[in-house]
Amino acid sequence: MKKVCVFAALWMVLFLSATVWADNVATKEECVVKCHEAAALINSKGLEEATKIIGDPQGPFVWKDSYVFLMDINGKMLAHPIKPELTRRDHVLLITDPKDKALFVHFVNMARNVGHGWVEYMWPKPGNATPWKKITYIYRVPGTDLFVGAGVYVGGMMY
Repeated sequence: MKKVCVFAALWMVLFLSATVWADNVATKEECVVKCHEAAALINSKGLEEATKIIGDPQGPFVWKDSYVFLMDINGKMLAHPIKPELTRRDHVLLITDPKDKALFVHFVNMARNVGHGWVEYMWPKPGNATPWKKITYIYRVPGTDLFVGAGVYVGGMMY
């Protein structure tokens, strides 16, 4: 009987841990919804106000382990709540991931040619320097040269 109680208690701890962990991990569906909300914000509030809100690390576009960023189709990062230093560059097109993938070029091409879709690459989780496999949803703001993106981390670390 004692073994059954210990097993049940252990199972309950593992179940609750998995539930808490899952509650802190963004989903692909959430990324799509947040990108569409950010696009609607740009259209309703204007670029200047939307850039402030999207770039706010305490704002509504940072949730769980994900966030929304804002770029234009020329490769300029306009808002990034986790790495705001990216907004100080003329463009981010020369930045590559650890596998030499020009991820921002892929973002721009997705926004420019298709309008929306997913791009896979390596990128560190917020607060971490180690790159993880990430899939980001890119969504071009209708009627503009702007797009937003948000992604989820999948799999394990690269190193």
